[in-house]
Amino acid sequence: MRAPDWLRRLWHPRRTIWPTRDGWWTLFAAMGLGVAAVNTGNNLLYLLSSMLLALVVVSGILSEAVIRRLRVAGMLPEEIHAGRPALLGATVTSVKRWVPSYSITVEVLEAGRAARFIYIPRIPAGDARLITWEATLPRRGRHRLDGLRVTTRFPFGIFLKAGQPTLREEVLVFPALAPVPTHLLRQLSAGGAVAARRRGRGSDLHNLRDYRAGDDPRLVHWKSSAKTGTLTIRETEAETALDTRIVLGSGGDAARLEETISEAASLAAHLLGAGAQVELAGRDLWVPPGRGPGQRRRALTALALWDPVAAADVAAPSLRPPPLRPGVREIRVGPG
Repeated sequence: MRAPDWLRRLWHPRRTIWPTRDGWWTLFAAMGLGVAAVNTGNNLLYLLSSMLLALVVVSGILSEAVIRRLRVAGMLPEEIHAGRPALLGATVTSVKRWVPSYSITVEVLEAGRAARFIYIPRIPAGDARLITWEATLPRRGRHRLDGLRVTTRFPFGIFLKAGQPTLREEVLVFPALAPVPTHLLRQLSAGGAVAARRRGRGSDLHNLRDYRAGDDPRLVHWKSSAKTGTLTIRETEAETALDTRIVLGSGGDAARLEETISEAASLAAHLLGAGAQVELAGRDLWVPPGRGPGQRRRALTALALWDPVAAADVAAPSLRPPPLRPGVREIRVGPG
């Protein structure tokens, strides 16, 4: 049975309000003056107590007018790597038509508590403000952010009014990237480089074509230009390392496994950045060969979610990669 709306709002209010240290003093003073006024019948004490209570009421009304109709939208980076600070962002937008918002504080939550405070002095009606902060997630895999909370102490600083936490989004944290270890670099250099049979930076000729605006004059092929009477550009063929299959070992303890995954991710990123074709293989792990930014994301995603220990406990047929293709070398990373 679904609970009524008023009951759900009672248990999960849109805002919370708590007195600050000055607010507690204000409330105690109002109560003390009220008790003294009742006991003595002094009109001045009644007046002072009424002024303090009116201050409390006005503070609640103005703070609500400031914080209402504020929208928070997150801006997450394309890649977040374990152990590396990531720049996160959000836009705080006021969808009000007339009244601006003053003295807004955005709290960055970690483990349910405010870890950082970002102050926004003023947001005009219909305008937005961009805020950024750094966060470091220590482990690869899926994580849910603790989110943000919009608060204000406007106008007198006697109450802290806060909205419900927002932007509790799930993010995928890729393995940590580090310089490729020396022993893996030796294996890469042992294979030399071959033509990628596509246009890019290199020394071999790939194609001749007509000159276009913006082409580098140093690439003009003068002999062909003299024969045809039009400027001809020389396109070179990209050079890249041999296509590589990275095989991950699943031996060792948990720390060694994370080191293995980090080395494999670093090696894959290095090869893909050089234009090579990369594939991944391991226990119940297989990423088909590919190149470019799309393959980089596929490889990092597979490594971020790979759990060989859980895969070994599942009584299902093991995922086996196809036989090694001709011209593709194999590099093993990690024990086992």
